[in-house]
Amino acid sequence: MTTSISIPSACDFHLHLRQGEMMKMVTPQVASGGVSLAYIMPNLQPPITNTDMALKYKAELEALAPQVTFYMTFGRSTEGKQSRYRRCQVVSSGVTTNSDAGIENYEIYYPVFQAMEEEGMVLNLHGEIPSDHQKNICVMNAEEKFLPQLEKIHNAFPKLKIVLEHATSEAAVNMVKRLGDTVACSITVHHLQLIVDDWAGQAHHFCKPVAKYPQDRQALREVVASGRVSTGTDVRLFCIGHPRFFLGTDSAPHPSHVKETAHAHAGVFTTPLVLPYLAKIFESMGSLDKLENFACHFGRQFYGLKQKDGFEDLKVTLVKEENVVVPASYQVSNENPEAGAVVPFLANKDIGWKISQNFY
Repeated sequence: MTTSISIPSACDFHLHLRQGEMMKMVTPQVASGGVSLAYIMPNLQPPITNTDMALKYKAELEALAPQVTFYMTFGRSTEGKQSRYRRCQVVSSGVTTNSDAGIENYEIYYPVFQAMEEEGMVLNLHGEIPSDHQKNICVMNAEEKFLPQLEKIHNAFPKLKIVLEHATSEAAVNMVKRLGDTVACSITVHHLQLIVDDWAGQAHHFCKPVAKYPQDRQALREVVASGRVSTGTDVRLFCIGHPRFFLGTDSAPHPSHVKETAHAHAGVFTTPLVLPYLAKIFESMGSLDKLENFACHFGRQFYGLKQKDGFEDLKVTLVKEENVVVPASYQVSNENPEAGAVVPFLANKDIGWKISQNFY
């Protein structure tokens, strides 16, 4: 029985770090979870829509976690060739936190997508459409109803790299696999663990996109534990897992007082314990040997990204132990009790794995 594993530090390709006091608490926790490269999503207020805003936010994050390599995205943007950043996130209007300014008609942005394709940029898509009861669309099928739009964009721009973010469904897995080498998919920690029964009535498991049916969770698990061999040049990638499915936690902290309400805010907080959570899940799948590629290599391979200088060979050691209990909560601010506390994923549960030696 495996009792310890040593792997490279992880890369999180979909992460929310918020603003103000929450940002100051959450950002140092990125490294605590074994993550040394983080791809930051921009749904802030006001939204990050240009390079200057992204640079300012990145500097704030680096001051709080200098051992982490941060890559920034911004929301729909027309900066194109003048941008220092090579990624753009697109979110449908109203489907997640701070998405009121999201896109309702994708075709009007085709000139932007064309410029992105020409410049080798990456398009990140939150793949849901808003609920519409007249059309029988709700949170349970909002992702599947979006997939024809993904295929349409891909067919119009076949060389454009697209990442379908935080996929939750068997249909999404099948679509991404079918569309080929320029389309990839991020998968969260919690969607590898949860189904609809786990979040219905349980506020701290509620996120968007919501966890779906057992067959959907099984599809996610099967694709990250598949036996496909990568065509990459790095010898570490010639092994196991699917190279276009990789870690993006979508970790999204909210104070408990806005989660434990009749209209709970969407988000699951996994940042402080990313690798221990994954070790528990992959072990339960009988696929602990698949963890490294999913969490450490495949995302960087798809994006073509690297760690900042001097941080290329960072390692994390995880050990299996009894009574490794997830904290009940994390205080947002020790100086301001009114800021509240964030309840993490699987709070008060024994997850059986911990980081014994981190990269910093």
